[in-house]
Amino acid sequence: MMFRVVLYEPKIPPNTGNIIRLCANSGADLHLIAPLGFALDDAKLRRAGLDYREFARIRVHAALDDFLKSEKPPRLFACSKFAKRDYSSVSYRPGDALLFGSETEGLPNVLRESLSPDQVLRIPMLPNNRSLNLSNAVAVVLYEAWRQNGFSGAQFEGP
Repeated sequence: MMFRVVLYEPKIPPNTGNIIRLCANSGADLHLIAPLGFALDDAKLRRAGLDYREFARIRVHAALDDFLKSEKPPRLFACSKFAKRDYSSVSYRPGDALLFGSETEGLPNVLRESLSPDQVLRIPMLPNNRSLNLSNAVAVVLYEAWRQNGFSGAQFEGP
């Protein structure tokens, strides 16, 4: 496992399906924090994840505290539009956990405020825009973290 993607109470099955596919292709573990807005056998989740679910490591946790106690990530970074620190300013390390809020509510204020400002990251956007799609946001941060670590484990096929 290079990185851990953590989705806090995800609501939209196709987003999670896309993230399953992303994690399968990047070697990241996927952790889902309940309650989920869908069942793991939802047809829309399966369609978006295609046949990648068998290649992804997925765990569901009853609460974020359960994830933290069982997985013990060395570092946790949360993404939020309210953050001041840019996601690309972090020097990511294997084992880091990347936390993303739900599509409709983001991360709860109390959760975000319980973290150090250095742990809360933003993805730059043009003014007056609300947010990126969740699966796009995960892709941006996860691939930056993986890039910084030399795309460890990736297979580069030539023509």
